[in-house]
Amino acid sequence: MHPVVTRLAGARIIPVIRTSTAAHAATAVAWLREVGISTVEITLTTPDAVALIRTLAADPGLLVGAGTVPDAEAARACLAAGAQFLVTPWVDTEVCAVARAAGAAMLPGAFTPTEVRAALSAGADAVKIFPASSGGSAHLKALRSVFPGVAFCPTGGVDPRNTAEWFAAGAAFVGMGGKLADEALIAAGDKPALQAAARAALA
Repeated sequence: MHPVVTRLAGARIIPVIRTSTAAHAATAVAWLREVGISTVEITLTTPDAVALIRTLAADPGLLVGAGTVPDAEAARACLAAGAQFLVTPWVDTEVCAVARAAGAAMLPGAFTPTEVRAALSAGADAVKIFPASSGGSAHLKALRSVFPGVAFCPTGGVDPRNTAEWFAAGAAFVGMGGKLADEALIAAGDKPALQAAARAALA
């Protein structure tokens, strides 16, 4: 197993930070760190995401990845900024090749057995099941029966109420977005509410 995937599995819950501003994303990361979360995925749909990744990656206590990476060019920019893992919602062989060449961990998105197999053939270190809510934990359990040695990360619809269900179905770790880094709470400056949600997820 790739050492970064080992760290992700140890973290169990990976915040997927997708906000309308880089400032909101940075605030989310800072608030989550205060409750013990030190692994984050910054999606490239966030404005100035690469610059934010560079800033966050300078902190040796933080494991930073890039999410929603659209192509090889963006993948190279994220890796140059210090991202240690790349996540895509689909299987992109060029992005996978860039990650492998750099020694970074690669988490392509997949949903069906055919897509999971394609992800593995492209060099996936773990497979993101997306959108996880469409199939539910039963879908993950079925995939695990065919791919017992694969580290799966369900993302999309994962929240503090159902994390235990996903782990019981065989998830190695989960990606959690708006339920963990709610931008409305960030915009309102409601750190206690956001951190309460994070603590609930960790529990």
